[in-house]
Amino acid sequence: VQLQAFGGGLVQAAGSVRLACSASGRSFKGYVMGWFRQAPGKERQIVARPSWRNVSEYYADAVKGRFTISRDVAKNTMYLQMNSLKPEDTAVYYCAAGPDVRTITKYWGKGTLVTVSS
Repeated sequence: VQLQAFGGGLVQAAGSVRLACSASGRSFKGYVMGWFRQAPGKERQIVARPSWRNVSEYYADAVKGRFTISRDVAKNTMYLQMNSLKPEDTAVYYCAAGPDVRTITKYWGKGTLVTVSS
């Protein structure tokens, strides 16, 4: 079971980045997935979660209106489109998956660093 996040890098403020999370080793069709981030010196927090079956879509207040999450079940891939980036969005972004919302962090992927310069 493996989750891998891609797409991080250095971007200027107000710019955009698209992250992808690819799942392999098993099918995550029945799983809840989400994006988390951890800024330097801060705890890891959930950023967004796509709607799936009886689980509603979720965005952290800090990213509402700027980030869009999506999921391609056939490709076992989840995306995070990040627009209007701010320096405070700088963090390592991780994808996670689990059987339900409470266990969404059962599986973690290696993170990808997004650095937003001012």
